[in-house]
Amino acid sequence: MGHEFEVRKEIELPATPEQVWDAIATGPGLDSWFMGRSEIEPREGGTTRLTLAGHTDEATIVGWEPGKRFADRTPTADDGSFMATEYLIEGRDHGSTVLRMVQSGVLGDNWETEYEAMKVGWDLYLRTLAAYLRHFPGRTATPVTVVRPGAGDPEQIWPAVAAALGVTHPIAEGTPVRLTVPGTAPIDGVVDLSTPSAFLGVRTAGGLYRFIHSGPEQGNALFLSHHVFDSVAEPVDTEQSWQQWLDQLPIS
Repeated sequence: MGHEFEVRKEIELPATPEQVWDAIATGPGLDSWFMGRSEIEPREGGTTRLTLAGHTDEATIVGWEPGKRFADRTPTADDGSFMATEYLIEGRDHGSTVLRMVQSGVLGDNWETEYEAMKVGWDLYLRTLAAYLRHFPGRTATPVTVVRPGAGDPEQIWPAVAAALGVTHPIAEGTPVRLTVPGTAPIDGVVDLSTPSAFLGVRTAGGLYRFIHSGPEQGNALFLSHHVFDSVAEPVDTEQSWQQWLDQLPIS
């Protein structure tokens, strides 16, 4: 039996409504802060496509008011589940914008775990959106997404991630770190997001790097959801390098 749900989030962003619209209603914009890879047909009735871990989800655009409102809805599945997402954009003084996001619909049997994961996930990605608009305005990123299923409990994962970044655990926002990925030169950055047991974010001069733990209820997977603004080699090569980094992470 399906369960109705609703998640509401609001954030003030350091950007104009036009910049926010480009970030939420275009494929390259979404690729610069959201999960996976996105495609958007820019019109009401058009299709959005989100590809993640080799799977593509589609939704129909049901609201298209450039600079004001964007909304889409997935088809209703056989079990009655679906998701609808709406963004409302409101300009403020001094070039800032308030973005209100509502995600609603019907979830399946494992609805409680999915619901909690969505709430935490939106906190991560909306804060990543703010970092994107503040530090990389007008640029677009290459998304890099890799995963290590069954990596371990949070108590195992985060000390290993911290050690790989050259710091001790626990770490806090503002901590300097160094990313060392096979086949590339070391990258210096700073922790810009830190939520215990859930996710860690690093910002460098050329990218936003996100490390995400799914939680025990969703298989203790460790995800990397990065957004690289510097020119990179072929995206597949970059993902292979990060997959190697992830697979070699020494988790006790």
